Amino acid sequence: MPGMPPPAADERQTLINFLEFQQNAFFAVAYGLTDEQARSTPSVSALSIGGLVKHAAGVQKGWTDRAAYAPDSPQPDPRPMEEQMAEYADQYSMRDDETIADLLDALKAQNAETLRVFAEKDLEAPVPVPRNVPWFPADIDHWTVRWVVMHLIEELSRHAGHADIIRESIDRATMYELMAAAEEWPETDWIRRWRPSASAPTA
Repeated sequence: MPGMPPPAADERQTLINFLEFQQNAFFAVAYGLTDEQARSTPSVSALSIGGLVKHAAGVQKGWTDRAAYAPDSPQPDPRPMEEQMAEYADQYSMRDDETIADLLDALKAQNAETLRVFAEKDLEAPVPVPRNVPWFPADIDHWTVRWVVMHLIEELSRHAGHADIIRESIDRATMYELMAAAEEWPETDWIRRWRPSASAPTA
């Protein structure tokens, strides 16, 4: 993946390129981490790299399902609200029984499904606004699939930024050196591939 989204000839491909670029940011930021490091919360935030990888997959699934069902709504979740909220809270943390490799595999699969849906779906299709959610607008009935793609780009880019700060707190690694290592970019005088350092903190 290059360091910038590639240009495209039309709106749909431009949206997909920017979405895919943000999807891939999580693979770079997790590059070279142990499970312990991915689970750690080294900043003032309770977030971890592993938790953000999980959330990146979960938030995409929720919005992609809504776009896929448009103009209808997905089938309502029959589980008690307490169970649904517990699952949502779990999405933000990496449990002891989870590995970063498995979480990245799940993200990779969801990324592919998200791109497939948005490559095929009418960008003008109306996506109903869920009711009884206090942060969703009460004065409109629907968004469009186009809006949902833009929202996912916004959501993923915000959390990729969170992940950048957490990763730098773990071992001082920064985005471009991680991308250079993950993508095997040729090294230059001013961009070197990330390599683990014995002197860097691990948590």
